[in-house]
Amino acid sequence: MRPNLLTRTLGLGGALLLGLSLAACGGSDDQQSAQQGGGQQEQPPKPAEVVQIESRDITLSKEYPAQVRSDREVNVMGRVEGILEARHYREGSMVEKGDALFTIEPAPYEATVEQRKADVESAEAEVYRAQRDAERYQRLYNQNSVSQQQRDQSQADLRTARATKAQADAALDSAQIDLGYTEVNAPASGMISLSQVNVGNLVQPPQALATITPLDPIEVRFSMPSGDAYALRQQRQQGNDEANAVVLTAPDTASAARDPLKLAGEIDFLGSRVDESTSTVQVEAVFDNPDGLFLPGQFVRVSLPKLKRFDVYAVPAIAVTEGLKGPQVLVVNDNGKAESRFVSLGEVAGDWQIITDGLAPGDRVVASGIGSISAGDKIDPKPFSGEAAQPQDNAGSNPSQAPDAKGGEGVQGGREDAQQDRDAQAASDEQQHSDAQGGANG
Repeated sequence: MRPNLLTRTLGLGGALLLGLSLAACGGSDDQQSAQQGGGQQEQPPKPAEVVQIESRDITLSKEYPAQVRSDREVNVMGRVEGILEARHYREGSMVEKGDALFTIEPAPYEATVEQRKADVESAEAEVYRAQRDAERYQRLYNQNSVSQQQRDQSQADLRTARATKAQADAALDSAQIDLGYTEVNAPASGMISLSQVNVGNLVQPPQALATITPLDPIEVRFSMPSGDAYALRQQRQQGNDEANAVVLTAPDTASAARDPLKLAGEIDFLGSRVDESTSTVQVEAVFDNPDGLFLPGQFVRVSLPKLKRFDVYAVPAIAVTEGLKGPQVLVVNDNGKAESRFVSLGEVAGDWQIITDGLAPGDRVVASGIGSISAGDKIDPKPFSGEAAQPQDNAGSNPSQAPDAKGGEGVQGGREDAQQDRDAQAASDEQQHSDAQGGANG
C-alpha cells in the first residue's frame, strides 16, 4: 500500500512542478512581448520640416518656340531702265545707309538733263521777251497809242511764257531725278544679299536688285497660351516692368564646350485677341544683336523668366513622391501623424511644385526627411527653412539639384536629410533593442 501511495504522491507533485514551470516560462514570454509592444508604441515623434499651405503668387519661367524676323528688311529696286554697269559692294557684307551699291548706265540720262537745261534757257528767253512786250504795250496803252486788245494779248503772252518755263523747270527736275536713280544707294543699314541682276544685264523698273536685312535690332514673334498672356497682361497693368524681360536662346549653337548663344530683350507687343483655332496670343519681342549672330528665319527659343502665377498652392518639389495611384505628399493630420494625400500637379517653378488639386489652406505638408517617414508616423513639425529659388531660363528646371546643395535646398539636400533621419532612426531602434534584451536577461 505505501509504495503505491508514494508513487501517486510523487507523480502528482511532478505534474504540479511541471505546470508551474510552464506557467513561469509563459509568463516570461508574455512579459517580453509586452515590453517589446510597449517599446514600439513609445517611439518618439520624427522631426520634419513642414510647409503650411496658403495661396501665394509665385514666379516661374516659361519657354516658347519662336522665329527670328527683321521687320525693317528692304528690297533694293532699280527705278530707271538701262544697262547695269557696276556693282560696288561685296555680296553678303554689311552696308551702311547711303552706301553706293549699283550704277545703271547714266549717259542717256545725262543727255536728257542737258536737253532739259536747254529747254529751260529757251523758256527763260521767251519770258524775257514777253515781259518786255507787256511793259511796252502797257505804256502805249496808257498813251492811247494801242488798243486794249493789244495790251491784253501781250499780258497773255507773258503768262504763257511763264507757264512754259515752269514746265521746262519741272522737266529738268524729272531728268535730274532719273539721273540720280542711275546711282543706286543703300536705303538702310544691314547685311546685303546676293545680287539678283548681273553686271551687263538690262534693268527694267521696277526690278529687284538685292535685299538688305537689318540685323540690329532683330524682332522675334511667338505665340503664347492665353493663360500665360493673361498673367503677363496682369503684371504689366500692375506696372511690373520685369514682366517684359525675355531671353532668346539658339539651342542649335550649343556644344560640349560652349553654352548656346543667348540675347536679352524685352516685349514690345502683346496681342489684343486670342486666336480661336489655337487659343494663343501673338507676342513680339525686340533684341539687340550687335554682333549679327542671329539671323532672320532662324528657329529659336524664347523664355520669360519673370512670369507669375497668382493665388496658387505650391510645395517644395522634394515633398512630392510617386505613389501607386499617382503623385502624393505627406500631410500632418490633427493627430500629429503623417498621412498620404494624392494631389494633382501643375507647373514647376524652380524648387517649387504648383498643386492644382488635393490640398486646402491650412494643410501642413512634410518637406524634409521624405525617405524615412511613412504614413502613420508621429511627426514633430518644424518650420520650413527653405525659400523659393529664383526662376530659371527653362520651365521645370530645378537648379538646386547640385551636389553641394544643403538641407532644405533642393532634391540633393532632401536626400541628405532623409539619410540623416534614417541613420538616427536606426540608432534609436538599436538602442531600444539593447534595452529590451537587457530586461529579458535580467
